[in-house]
Amino acid sequence: MENFKNSDGDRPPSTERRRQRPFTSVALGAVLRDELFLTPDVDMYVAYSGGMDSHVLLHALSALRHGTSWRVTALHIDHGLQPDSAQWSRHGAAVCAALDLPYRSQRVTVTGVATRGMEDAARRARYAALAAQLPRDAVLLTAHHRDDQAETLLLQLLRGAGVAGLAAMPAIVPFAHGRLVRPLLGFERAALAQYGREHELRWIEDPSNFAVEPARNFLRHRIWPLLNARWPAAVDRVAVTAAHMAEADQLLDDLGRMDLAAAADNDGGLRVSALQLLSPQRQSNLLRCWIRGQTGAPPPQSRLREVLARVAHTPRSQQAEVAWADIVVRRYRDRLMVFSSPSPVAENWDLLWDPATVLDIPGAGWRLQAQTAVGAGIARERIAGRSVRVRQRRGGERACLRGHHHKVKKLLQQAGVPPWERRHWPLVYIDDELAAIGDRWVCEPYAARADEVGWVLHIARD
Repeated sequence: MENFKNSDGDRPPSTERRRQRPFTSVALGAVLRDELFLTPDVDMYVAYSGGMDSHVLLHALSALRHGTSWRVTALHIDHGLQPDSAQWSRHGAAVCAALDLPYRSQRVTVTGVATRGMEDAARRARYAALAAQLPRDAVLLTAHHRDDQAETLLLQLLRGAGVAGLAAMPAIVPFAHGRLVRPLLGFERAALAQYGREHELRWIEDPSNFAVEPARNFLRHRIWPLLNARWPAAVDRVAVTAAHMAEADQLLDDLGRMDLAAAADNDGGLRVSALQLLSPQRQSNLLRCWIRGQTGAPPPQSRLREVLARVAHTPRSQQAEVAWADIVVRRYRDRLMVFSSPSPVAENWDLLWDPATVLDIPGAGWRLQAQTAVGAGIARERIAGRSVRVRQRRGGERACLRGHHHKVKKLLQQAGVPPWERRHWPLVYIDDELAAIGDRWVCEPYAARADEVGWVLHIARD
């Protein structure tokens, strides 16, 4: 007889399956109340596609309204990707009319397919439209269930994701002006289908769900049947693993916030010297936590390794930048800084300025403004009636400070102004004579004396 082993030792794979958790409106209410801590005074919006999952969720929520003050609205997004999509929208309107629920449908244009793929591009368009319709403090409910959770973990595993990716989909997260909630993660697809049959629900079958080209559909139609045939409790076990990963991710996030508190500076950057005191693993965790907090997304592993290399060794200035997508991490001296969507540098700008107004610095996202004070800033009397202009650095400028002339470039270097900020640094001229270097220095003879009222400059950064 053939001998074989598995993870349980010498026993063959178990065909035992946990008893499936039944889905009812009462069970849904218990999840909303006891697990997600939602109360009936919260405005609830359902991402309603017309498919089985969202139809079941909407129907069960409708049943919960009786005897309570639940306020439920269905939001339908028409991607326009299927010939019958307009008919699906009308079907949703009819369903909600029968349930006496408010219904909104919005047509969107899916862009970025060439770079992101159809599935990801459609998802981004859908969630952007949903976010735009969600009022402040409202809750968006999606119909992701336990099978979806298991599929997501397996997809993330095949993509080489870390702990955060293997945590799959959280039950509740901040979203737009409110929260996104997934109340069905504890129920399997089969339980939702049973509810649909019992209540004789009629839903839309999207033909794209049966195509095996998309990765998720390939797993659903080709891989999961094999896994379930050998391990009938596979979906449940994988979903439990996702829950374990979510706990581990929370612990790593807590550790990251502790390390961030010790390493962060006052301007949202990180002190490299503080990072270097940590183990490589904690450095990686802290950088992921910091970059995700600043930009909304963690860095790719390859870019994270590059940032770690900049932490380990002081780079030359031209090697101090690591970029991906629209994100840039830069090191200068003992600081790491992260930037999202950097704007192109405006060239050779020269603007007339009234110090009583706020001036936008072209291409920097900064604003130059001035406040009056006695004994500080640019003396108001000495510039009255004269031309005040603000210009970009062009190289070779010199400033007279305390009876000596200094190169502006050298002053900025000595003050620790990073190279990428020096490109934007505003220089204030009075009748073509340099009077101030941003909000750092006022040149002679324009510095206000102790008894004079002056304009004190300030650069506000977004």
